[in-house]
Formats: sequence, structure tokens, C-alpha cells
Amino acid sequence: MVGCEFRYYWRQIVNSQIQQLSNSARRAVQARDWAYVTACAREILNRQRTSAEGRFLLGLAEKGSDRIEKAIKAFSTAIKLDESRYDAAVELADQYMHLNRYGEAVELLEPYEPLLANSPLYLDRAATVYINVGMPEKAWPLLEKANELQPGVESLRAHLAECAVFVGKIDEAKAIYTELLEKHPNHQHNHYELSRAARATNATHVEQMKEVLDRTRLPPERNIYLYYALGKELEDLEQWDEAFEYYKMGGDAARSQADYDVQNDVALFDKVIEVCDTEWLDREAPVESGETEKTPIFIAGLPRSGTTLTERILASHSEVESAGESFFMQTMIKAVSGIHTRDKMNPAVIAAAAKKDIRRIASGYLEAIDYRLSDKPMFIEKFPENSLFLGFIAKAFPGGKIILQKRNPMDTCFAMYKQSFFRFAYSLDDLGLYYMAYDRLVRHWRELFGERLIEVEYESMVSDHENETRRLLEQLGLEFEEACLHFEKNVAASNTASTVQVREKAHTRSVRRWKRYEKQLQSLRQQLENAGIDVA
Repeated sequence: MVGCEFRYYWRQIVNSQIQQLSNSARRAVQARDWAYVTACAREILNRQRTSAEGRFLLGLAEKGSDRIEKAIKAFSTAIKLDESRYDAAVELADQYMHLNRYGEAVELLEPYEPLLANSPLYLDRAATVYINVGMPEKAWPLLEKANELQPGVESLRAHLAECAVFVGKIDEAKAIYTELLEKHPNHQHNHYELSRAARATNATHVEQMKEVLDRTRLPPERNIYLYYALGKELEDLEQWDEAFEYYKMGGDAARSQADYDVQNDVALFDKVIEVCDTEWLDREAPVESGETEKTPIFIAGLPRSGTTLTERILASHSEVESAGESFFMQTMIKAVSGIHTRDKMNPAVIAAAAKKDIRRIASGYLEAIDYRLSDKPMFIEKFPENSLFLGFIAKAFPGGKIILQKRNPMDTCFAMYKQSFFRFAYSLDDLGLYYMAYDRLVRHWRELFGERLIEVEYESMVSDHENETRRLLEQLGLEFEEACLHFEKNVAASNTASTVQVREKAHTRSVRRWKRYEKQLQSLRQQLENAGIDVA
């Protein structure tokens, strides 16, 4: 009896000590003192080797120190010790996501969703994972619940607004951003997001943003969001010259902060042209390399050229689904190359990967993308940067379809220049050099693929929507369906730069829009024309 009482009280003492260490460690997490968090976690494990809390805290410390593999091991062990640890599950899913193991992240999260019901923090973090793996529709109910549990928290409200845009709840997003700006009128990012949520119909918001600039008097590099937002809304109001001034201010400020040399991208384009030639494409191309029950449709082209429009049209067909945008092709090319680099892509990776077994790229890609697919026979991978990798795609998937999106060069360039996303488009000089290299690549793909390359022209699609849609479906071997003409009714989420525009019917408002800025864009036009590029 005495022994039982002793063990009971000893366990109470140990549990109390563990709780104190846990509290101390969690305070250290807030301070990002990862050495102290590690010390507390190890002390907990010294007292109780099977402590899920100790493993969880150790995982947080490894995560905070950017040691992903060690964080994965710690969080995985915490779950094995206590399957109810939803916090460890969400943290583990987050680490999987950072390694592009999206399917594993989703598979892990789904059964834990009911356990998140009383944790705004982990509802929000789980939602972040879902958004980052391209599934905002799964993030939405989690964010709604988080905001219900903890109303009025501005970070949760902003995250809900961001997701609302992705899932097509534009009015709700506008209302939230307006509410947030009433509390914090100087919040530049919220002004920027509000400007993107809808077309401006009056100058009210423009004047509010100008007042912020006057009131805060920040240096240009801290006004980038406001510059782009002002340019966008002034363009909505057809104040063309003033809109361009703000776009240029935004690009100049962003360029001053970017560690970027356009010649690196030019070299990458040229290396792809050199490596992915006819001899390489035909050499040892295993017919079975990309055999799959599903037919992939790769939509590529420059950003802002209409790739999302084409995707939404095709994804409205009953036999086609969209897997959204992914880095999986790029990731597999890097992995197979055997070259370790922090660059997203570089010429050395291209040259090395081209010498490897293409089946490894095909199988790795299909395994990575599988979590996004249902039982439909065709799926779309719409990612503009895949235009670089069309050679690998064609070789890996002999039965796959390749669509190259085209748009007037000046409209395409200016549409990219107006965005804050593209480092090569912050200056007109860089943009011209980048487009010239891209044009060389497109000419190469046309010669290499011949009729296999399906080209879709944006201007024709929006001006002759039905006939162009019928033509595209026929080229893909699909029967015509009326739903493809009404893609704006497609309720699927979209988290691209065009997420608002794809909720509208096809229109021609953006055709030859660059002519409104013909004077300001004269140097770019001359640069392209001197390279033999038709900008008419």
C-alpha cells in the first residue's frame, strides 16, 4: 500500500515538473529561444521518455531552427506516443508541405480535422497548409470555425478574407478588408488586397491610399503595395497616365530590393533550347514512361497570358479536372538531376537532368500530383513556368497534351509589369530581355513538337469564345459541352493572380489594353520589334 502511494505521489511530482517545464518552453517558443526550448524538451524526456509533449516541443525547436528532417522525426514520434496530438499532426503536415510532400500532408490532416474544433490556432495553421497545397476549399470551413471561436482577431480575419477570394466569395472578402482598414487605415497590404478584390468604380479608395502615403511618408521600398494598388485602381478609373506613374514607382521600388539579374534567366532559357533538341527527345524515349490511366493536359505560357482562362474552360468539362498549379515538374527535375542548389532552377540542373532516366521524372510527378485527382480521365496542370520544361514533359508523357497559351506580346508584358509577383518584370528593360528569350524558346518548341503543340490565342478565345472553345476541345479529343462556354459558373477554387477575373464571363476589355500606355511603353515596343517580334 505504501509503495502504491509513493508511486502515485512520485508521478504527481513528475507530472508537475513536466508541466512547469512545458510552460517555460512555450514561453520560450514565443520568444523564439530555440536553445531554451530544446533544453526544456530534453529535460522533460529525461524525466519521462514516453512524453509526447517533450517530443512535440523538440519538434518546435527543430522547426524553428530550420532542421526539417529532425522536426519531422520529433513530431512523428509525438503522434506515435499520443495519437490525439492534433498540434503535432498539423505541425508535421506543415513540414511535409515545405518538402513538397503535399499528398502526405493532406492525408495526415484530414482525419485530424474534427479534433481541431476548439483550437483557433491550429485551425488557422491547418488552413494555411491546405491553401499552400492548392486546396483553399478545404481551408475555408476551418477558417470560418477559427473566426467563430475567436472573433475579432485581425490575423484570422485577414486570413479568412484571403481565402474568401480564392473560393469566389469576393463580396465577403471586400467587407472584411474594409473592416480591417477602418481599424488600421495605414495597413498597406490590406489596401493592396482590397484593390485586387474588385474593379474600382470611384476614387474613394484611391484618395484613402494617397492620404496614407502623405501621412506616413515612408521610403519608396516600404510603399510597394500601395503603389501597385493605386496603379490598379487608377487604371480601373481610366486615369491612364497617373496609373502608369504608380506602376513604375512600384516596379522601381521592388527592383531596388530584388537580388535579380535577368541574364540568369536568359541563360536558363538558352540552356533548355540547347539541351532539349530533336536528338534528345527521340533518344531512348521509353514509350511506357508516362503511361497512366489519366491523360495529363499541361497548360503553359507566360504569366498573365490567359492560362487561367483556358484552364477554367477545360475544367468545366465533365471529363476534365484541374490539379491547379504545382512545382512538381520542376521539383522532380531538380531531384533527378542530383544537383543540390538553392536556385529554383539553373542551367546545370537542366543539363544534368536531361541525362537521367525520364521515367523517374514521370513517376515522381504522378505520385506527387495524385492527391489532387479524382476518377476523371483527364487532368490539367496549369503552371506558366512549365513552359521551360515542355521538353521534359513531352518526353515523360508521350500521351499527354501540351497547350501553349499565346497573347499579344505588349499586352502580356504590360500585364506582368503591373503585378508585384514577377522579378523579371519590375523594369521594362529586364522585361524586354526576358520576353525575347522566352520568344526564342517558344519558336524552339514549335519546331520541336510540330502539331503536338496546341496553341491557344487569348484574343481569339475572348472574341470568338464558342468557336475557339469547340476547336480546342476537338484538338484534345473531347466532345463539346455547353458548360465550357460558361466557365464563370465553375465554383471550383482558384488561387492565382486571375482569381477574381475568372469569375466573369469572357470579355475583350483587356485586348490591346497596352495601347492606353503606348507612349510610356515605347522603349519596350522598340526593343521587341528590333528582335523581330510582332507586337501589332
